[in-house]
Amino acid sequence: MATDPDNLADKEIPGSMLSSRGGPRGELVYKALLEGIRAGRIRPGDRIREEDVAQSLGVSRTPVREALQQLQARRLVEVAPGRGIVVVELNTQQVMELYAMREVLEGAAARFAAQHALPAEIAMMRELLNEFDTAEGDAAELARINHALHRTIYEAARNRYMHEALNNLEDALSLLQNTTFSLPERHGSASREHKAIVSAIESRDSEGAEAASRLHIREAQRSRLRMLMNR
Repeated sequence: MATDPDNLADKEIPGSMLSSRGGPRGELVYKALLEGIRAGRIRPGDRIREEDVAQSLGVSRTPVREALQQLQARRLVEVAPGRGIVVVELNTQQVMELYAMREVLEGAAARFAAQHALPAEIAMMRELLNEFDTAEGDAAELARINHALHRTIYEAARNRYMHEALNNLEDALSLLQNTTFSLPERHGSASREHKAIVSAIESRDSEGAEAASRLHIREAQRSRLRMLMNR
């Protein structure tokens, strides 16, 4: 039977999450939906029906309604006329705004990491750089390693409030779905940019780390805009 793009029951949200974690059911439904968006099981433009989510996760509609309110407050879903609640589809202006904020936050994270990173964290960054170099041609694997490297830098920054802001930004960026590493030329340039960031962190060069990180995000934005223009 064909999958109905408007039927969330076909999106295979992992209902086991609710039985394996403690906490209010509304928060657990929220985490299940957020995980589905991050993983690409629930895509931009998909309609989310309360009854479908409730059936899929084995809960009443009340916690689903609470979860959707949270997602709407985070601007991850919105009410579309004639359709109900749908996952947000970002336009070009919104993408530019996201990357502008990402440049500021990622730059600050690299600056703080240069001040606070432990030797073990720098060693992990170096290991991830090597993994990134050997994954050429595998866009999904490159995206995974890239994410791990950036998360290591966030942790090394030792700033919980910035970390929270970056987590929120990552959730918004997950609405873009496709990775810029699907562009053949992006691997080589990103590898050089990553190495410049990590070298500056290792040298305890705060200004250099921030400058290298901001350049990296500007280049990522250029790649993203090329993808948007060609879709």
